[in-house]
Amino acid sequence: MEQKILIVDDEESIVTLLKYNIDQAGFETEVAYNGTDALEKASNTNFDLIVLDVMLPGMDGMEVCKQLRQKQVNTPILMLTAKDDEFDKVLGLELGADDYLTKPFSPREVVARIKAILRRMVREPIEEDGGFIKIADLSIYPEQYEATIKEEPLTFTPKEFELLLYLAQNLGRVLSRDQLLSAVWNYDFAGDTRIVDVHVSHLREKIEPDTKKPVYIKTIRGLGYKMEEPK
Repeated sequence: MEQKILIVDDEESIVTLLKYNIDQAGFETEVAYNGTDALEKASNTNFDLIVLDVMLPGMDGMEVCKQLRQKQVNTPILMLTAKDDEFDKVLGLELGADDYLTKPFSPREVVARIKAILRRMVREPIEEDGGFIKIADLSIYPEQYEATIKEEPLTFTPKEFELLLYLAQNLGRVLSRDQLLSAVWNYDFAGDTRIVDVHVSHLREKIEPDTKKPVYIKTIRGLGYKMEEPK
């Protein structure tokens, strides 16, 4: 069955261009031209990915992203922004977007990003004993894309879960931000390591007893991050 992509942009020429190229890449597409319509469609239809422009009439893309995550809609989101501004990018990621592209972009690059995000969603065979990873009070179930802390279920975006799983699979190993970008995002972000920091911050808010004194995900100054078994 074809994977379904929602394209959201208020510029008809961009929607037409994106739809043509994404359809040609073998995906099924649906479109929305404003934030309200996008929110309704994304809330009521199971899309595999959303291509979401930031600058939309009425409800902007940031608000759409925020409300979808509040509704526990964890569909991967690729944000499009005309602003080459780090604050906008980081804010989008903090609200739950998985990736972003700055306009102008090539349709080929958009398709490549879509494929990279979806490739990471493919469930791999489980190698952990019993089908899950147990680290102190944290349990991770790779096949179900689920995790619990003290048996209480946790909610993650797909990218947050992939990062958590990769850190857990490399327990006790120091991983640089560039290593994490390559492994989790599956392509080169040209050194934009702030993406990793934002997602680690999200994970800590969900699994750490005290985010100011993390016991699971440790920062190794000047190197990167390491997941440890709490002492």
